Amino acid sequence: MHHSRLSTLVLDCCGDDLAAATAFWSQALGKPVANSDQDGDGKYAELGTDADEPIILLQRVDHPSRVHLDIETDDLEAEVGRLERLGAKRVSFMRGCWWVMEAPSGHRFCVVRPQRDAFGPHLNRWD
Repeated sequence: MHHSRLSTLVLDCCGDDLAAATAFWSQALGKPVANSDQDGDGKYAELGTDADEPIILLQRVDHPSRVHLDIETDDLEAEVGRLERLGAKRVSFMRGCWWVMEAPSGHRFCVVRPQRDAFGPHLNRWD
């Protein structure tokens, strides 16, 4: 048995000015900037959300801007396997930590380890 849930809405932002994108989305969504440089490399910023809301992460990328979802799980391989049985495909294993997947619809998404201390209450239980 393992668990998973929607974890993060990731705003992939093409370009060098992540600060401007962060300011826009902070104001557009009415969410404060929680961290303007999450990893210290200028690639990630996070908006403040309540514990029962998905994380909103902005990511500086080289591909066209888009939005993707992260699904967090307490068993990475079990969740990736479950999604493969539903028709998803593995695309790449990133930094030895998470999987980029592609849905049958062509949408990219990530399967990641738990992102917050409290994993529940909005989780799915899979046997």
